[in-house]
Amino acid sequence: MEKTTLLTLFATIISFLFSNDLHGQETLKPRPSPTAVVTMKYENTYVKITYCQPHKRGRVIFGDLVPYGKVWRTGANEASEITLTNDILINTDTLKAGTYSIFTVPRKEKWTVIFNRELGQWGAYNYVEKSDILRVEVPTQKVEDVVWEPFTISFAQVNDKADLQLMWDKTKVSIPLKFID
Repeated sequence: MEKTTLLTLFATIISFLFSNDLHGQETLKPRPSPTAVVTMKYENTYVKITYCQPHKRGRVIFGDLVPYGKVWRTGANEASEITLTNDILINTDTLKAGTYSIFTVPRKEKWTVIFNRELGQWGAYNYVEKSDILRVEVPTQKVEDVVWEPFTISFAQVNDKADLQLMWDKTKVSIPLKFID
């Protein structure tokens, strides 16, 4: 091939690639429930939670959008996941180092928080109870006004202890954690 033909061919291919790339970017839209990550560390133990944040958007949340007494993915989209580099205590039970899905069963007065070995699940549609590693029950805390528009997970840490906080709308639950040396 001639040098001019090669340059023309090369320019055409580059133009095609960039036009498709830009076209693809135009069709990609942000998720209505964006991904969020929260972390904490104590000495040699690192904890990371990856979840998606649904927003209230004027809806009735607990007891309606998220029914009471049913397994919930604890966020939106894929089931939330926690990764631990070392064992930790949750209440008085040990959660071994690893990665787990987090599910919950919300109720008015208390929630059941579930750590499950099945990863990569979309929602709780294929939740399998026999894959649960640990279940703990924690009381709900109600607040008067809407405090959390997006579903929010955070850590309130003091030295080797922390509360894993799940908060949305007018509801908050705190799961006590302790780092193990």
